[in-house]
Amino acid sequence: QVQLVESGGGLVQAGGSLRLSCAASGRTFSTRTFSMYAMGWFRQAPGKEREFVAAINWSGGSTDYADSVKGRFIIFRDNAKNTVYLQMNSLKPEDTGVYYCAKSTLSIASKVLRGYDYWGQGTQVTVSS
Repeated sequence: QVQLVESGGGLVQAGGSLRLSCAASGRTFSTRTFSMYAMGWFRQAPGKEREFVAAINWSGGSTDYADSVKGRFIIFRDNAKNTVYLQMNSLKPEDTGVYYCAKSTLSIASKVLRGYDYWGQGTQVTVSS
């Protein structure tokens, strides 16, 4: 089994920055295993469906972003620490929501929600205007 734990959420003013972290662990989930899979970040605003934010491939060499966050958010990973990050800059009120980290079933970055098999419990991000 795999456990994903997000951290770094909070309340920030519009234009500010936050960095989210997601640490992966599990009895059989080694750093070697972590480095085999792509990882993704998704978010869910109140009353809305969960949506794709960013994804990164197994090595960190390829990334993908939702159009709404391109140029403002950066996803990166440290395979030695079993951790993936989401640096969020120039935050807007519409970025408010619960942010979820997820492990992909594939090694390549994907926007498809059903392609992820393990999810964290989420961390709240609130951007005030």
